[in-house]
Amino acid sequence: MFRIRRIYDDLLPINGEEIKQVQEILRTQFDKLPESDIVKLPLLLKNPLKYKFKTILFVADNGRGRVFGFSIVYLFTDFNFCYLDFISAAPNTTGRGIGGSLYDRVRESAKRLGAVGIFFECLPDDPALCKNENTLKQNAARLKFYERYGAFPIINTKYETPVKPDSDCPPYLVFDSLGNEKLPDTKYVKKMVNAILERKYGDVCSPAYTKMVVDSFKENPIKLRKPKYIKNVVSTEKILVTPEDLKIAIVLNDKHDIHHITERGYVEAPVRIRSIMKELIPTGLFKEVTVKKYPIKHITDVHAKDYVSYLEKVCANVPAKKSIYPYVFPIRNAARPPIDLPVRAGYYCMDTFTPLNQNAFIAAKRAVDCTLTAADEMLNGAYISYSLVRPPGHHAEKRAFGGFCYLNSNAVAAHYLSKFGKVCILDIDYHHGNGSQNIFYKRADVLTISIHGNPKFAYPYFSGFEDEIGANGGENFNVNMPLKENIDGKEYLHYLKKATKFIEAFDPKFLIIALGLDPAKDDPTGTWQLLPKDFEENGKVIGKLKIPTLVVQEGGYKIRSLGNNAKHFFTGLWNGFHN
Repeated sequence: MFRIRRIYDDLLPINGEEIKQVQEILRTQFDKLPESDIVKLPLLLKNPLKYKFKTILFVADNGRGRVFGFSIVYLFTDFNFCYLDFISAAPNTTGRGIGGSLYDRVRESAKRLGAVGIFFECLPDDPALCKNENTLKQNAARLKFYERYGAFPIINTKYETPVKPDSDCPPYLVFDSLGNEKLPDTKYVKKMVNAILERKYGDVCSPAYTKMVVDSFKENPIKLRKPKYIKNVVSTEKILVTPEDLKIAIVLNDKHDIHHITERGYVEAPVRIRSIMKELIPTGLFKEVTVKKYPIKHITDVHAKDYVSYLEKVCANVPAKKSIYPYVFPIRNAARPPIDLPVRAGYYCMDTFTPLNQNAFIAAKRAVDCTLTAADEMLNGAYISYSLVRPPGHHAEKRAFGGFCYLNSNAVAAHYLSKFGKVCILDIDYHHGNGSQNIFYKRADVLTISIHGNPKFAYPYFSGFEDEIGANGGENFNVNMPLKENIDGKEYLHYLKKATKFIEAFDPKFLIIALGLDPAKDDPTGTWQLLPKDFEENGKVIGKLKIPTLVVQEGGYKIRSLGNNAKHFFTGLWNGFHN
């Protein structure tokens, strides 16, 4: 079994390792390829401006880091076409459908990008051009393979003219129209061919040779060779299905509903998750991932041990269907917490409306497990993952709970991922992410950014001011954007784009989004006016950063619009990242 997935860069450990395997396959299968071309593959992926085309790398792997094959495609964005440079299986892996699966994915990607077609070179099956009989057979097999897809050599041009007069087997230029019946105008094709020869082969093709080849394209439209091997080509219908590797890995807290506060007015309810799932799953953008269990140590890496121990113990001792609400806050003698567990709640809490019950710790711990599972999905190659959880977590500080939050899943995941590179937490909940700020306030490896209602009027009231910028080694690595009471989507987008500038300057390896949907119009806990289209645009702006992104569900309490807003956000995020 194998999967096809796209590799954007070598930042993730799994990506770096698989790129090395691709380079080794290039050395083995293309022994005449210069080493300089092989070693620059990571640079091609990272720097499209330098090479004047965007490099797209697909690999066929076993999901555990072993590469069975790959394809390298260049997208020439100025002329809107793709050029397939390599497609190859690893040694001793032929006959498993790897090449076909890779080319299927190349075609799907080209269609999704709106390309006019795919160009590529293929060695000739004409004895007049290729003298070696074995090579002729191999060339014929390749051309037969591509004919199945409706890809044929362009004829009546001088593209097959050898660069060196004594060279054997000059390549055909093959064109796959991706099922479009109308072929591109020759004037347009000339520009494409010129771009291929100048940008891809400029070191071997002289300007005079390039001009000679380009000028030989005279028939309008271009003319393709008639089928030689295949009578029926692969269906070219344009129905696009989201490839598995591009789907958002969604991890659902399967124990969220055991934490259900039934008191009137408590808006953090199980129906929130159901309303989101109802809208997301039919989109086809998601694949469900089973949650894994993680050691408590990951939680105590960011939360104080006495705090975690207290939460676990007090919740286990609360009678069924009962809740403890903090009511005594020992701020004058914080060194001597109350002995009685229910009374001690105020020692660790910041408000009077976040209750403790029998299942609060279990549900919160499961939310952390979900978020770490989603983080591991990214480490294994997922581009976007989503921890759909409740209770939320971004208000939970190192040793305090509040705002419906008990354990800070964002912070746990950020610390976990920080072992592999810098992390940014972007909190787009209506309320300030005071917990994440508190935990990382003195660290420089995790950038925390929060766009929220001004604490002069919005919870948590004591935290989230603009002059809170971090301390000691973490100075200037905490950014707060407290906004006015009435904000619409256009105004919000201005600040979000400002936040992305901070992210780009920080250049993190991972991005964590604390997703609050409470900036929505008519949310009972907020005052802003964001509409579904605004959430979609916000998602798109974030996706365009093209940083592996872990989304963690936080607030959002307008049930009627909650799922729709989530759907629009993820649609924008996916499109921004992958297009």
